[in-house]
Amino acid sequence: MLGSNIETPEIAILGGGIGGLAAAAFLRRAGLRSMVYEQAPALKEVGAGLVVAPNAARLLRRLGVMEALLRGAVRLDVGWEFRRWQDGTVLSAEDLATGCERLYGEHTYTVHRAELLEVIRSAVPEETVRLGNRCTTLDLGGERPSLRFADGEVVEADIVIGADGVHSVVRGAIAEPRPAAFSGLCAFRALVPGDRAPSFARRHAQTLWIGPNHHLVHYPISAGRFVNLVAFAPAGEDLVESWTAQATIEEFLLEFDGWDPRLVDLIRAAETPGRWALLDRAPLPRWSRGPVTLLGDAAHPMFPFFAQGAAQAIEDAAVLSRCLAEEPADPARALRRYEALRLPRTTRLQAVSHARSDINHLPDGPEQRARDASFTENDPLVANGWIYEYDPDVAMAAETAAG
Repeated sequence: MLGSNIETPEIAILGGGIGGLAAAAFLRRAGLRSMVYEQAPALKEVGAGLVVAPNAARLLRRLGVMEALLRGAVRLDVGWEFRRWQDGTVLSAEDLATGCERLYGEHTYTVHRAELLEVIRSAVPEETVRLGNRCTTLDLGGERPSLRFADGEVVEADIVIGADGVHSVVRGAIAEPRPAAFSGLCAFRALVPGDRAPSFARRHAQTLWIGPNHHLVHYPISAGRFVNLVAFAPAGEDLVESWTAQATIEEFLLEFDGWDPRLVDLIRAAETPGRWALLDRAPLPRWSRGPVTLLGDAAHPMFPFFAQGAAQAIEDAAVLSRCLAEEPADPARALRRYEALRLPRTTRLQAVSHARSDINHLPDGPEQRARDASFTENDPLVANGWIYEYDPDVAMAAETAAG
């Protein structure tokens, strides 16, 4: 049973990250009110850079926040620039300066995560975000879902959206517990001040250096004030899954010993890196239970090898808001539709992201040479069109037409 007015359900969103705030923003755009509960005392995004591909850019434009985003975003001229680990030989590169807009109607950008969070936050009324509210339990036994917070407060809602990340409280009330498997990989993240970065790293390019058991990606962010580094390497068993665990530059350098000296110099110029384990999670068979659902990493955590984590959370938010706006009086039905629309796509992205780690990390030899040769035969910008051309409005219209 819904609350006092079935046309304006009370919607609680757990998590004030990119996905949670995007959900609040798209719900507001659809004429629905929500309250965001974030456990941190301030809205912030740890980590560093991310890629805003055309599928995310068109949705941010729809929210009316692109102008603000472009103040700090870097528009990429070159993407998927694969380089050989030992000498920097360019194996392939894509012209994004003209190709993206021609194919998909939007450019590709790189941004600092905190800058993206802030521009999405600008589309959400300040009074609808409550900070310092850590949810400890979700009870589905009453007429309406009930949220209990660490300070003892209990909040009921007609609809609950779990945008609370990989350690989601909401997920535990929906799906059978599935322990994460250790992937055997760890990730390093670091920022290099732009005035300390070599010129090759300051280009408006997303560059991927690939080699045995490792790869490293770099691109400029924050209007060129920084260069973002993210690297992947074999990991020991003692790492934690955390955005805030730190490593040392020496540990980072050791992983890339013997690589092209230019890359080594770039790492050496970095600020203190973060380091964390990549845990492997199988796709969930379902995201929703009655009037409760999941969004973003809580629903479909994925390896970052296609740079689509934030984009998929934003897509989730756009589809979810449309489903709820069209059936506000029957949230369970609306959420089943949302799940049916989104789960196949995100499951596919989880699979291709998982497979990419093996491809990028081949040891030198016949398979590696065949992979390198294939770069000249394939066009990633076109081959990944199923990712970048996606528009929730088009997808939902097609679903309706199909009956």
